[in-house]
Amino acid sequence: MVEIGRIEKACERTSFLTRVYTEEECRQAGDNKTRLAGNFAVKEAVAKVFGTGFRSFWPSEIEVLRDELGKPFVVLYGKAEEEAKKRRISRIHVSITNTAVYACAFAVGEGEEL
Repeated sequence: MVEIGRIEKACERTSFLTRVYTEEECRQAGDNKTRLAGNFAVKEAVAKVFGTGFRSFWPSEIEVLRDELGKPFVVLYGKAEEEAKKRRISRIHVSITNTAVYACAFAVGEGEEL
C-alpha cells in the first residue's frame, strides 16, 4: 500500500521516474499519477513475493502494464527475471485497487514446487 500523494510528489523528479518506471509504463499512465502509484504498489508486492525487497534488482525491472480490458500484468527484466527463475516462479498474478488516498496491490507467484 502506498500513499498516492507521495508518489505524485516523487514523480515530479525525472530521476525517480526513470529509476522506478519503464518508458511503456509512463506512456500508458500519461498524466495519471494514481496509475503510477498503483504500479509502484505492484512492484513492492512482487518484490515481496520473491522475499527480497528491492535488494537485488531495480523497481524498473518489474514492468506493470494493462491488457486491452485494463487488467494489470507484470513483465520481468534483468535481475528481477533471474530472481523469479531462481525461485521457480513462472507466473505472477497481480491486483490493484485504490482509494482517493492510497493505492494497494496484491501479488501471487505461481510455479513449480521446490
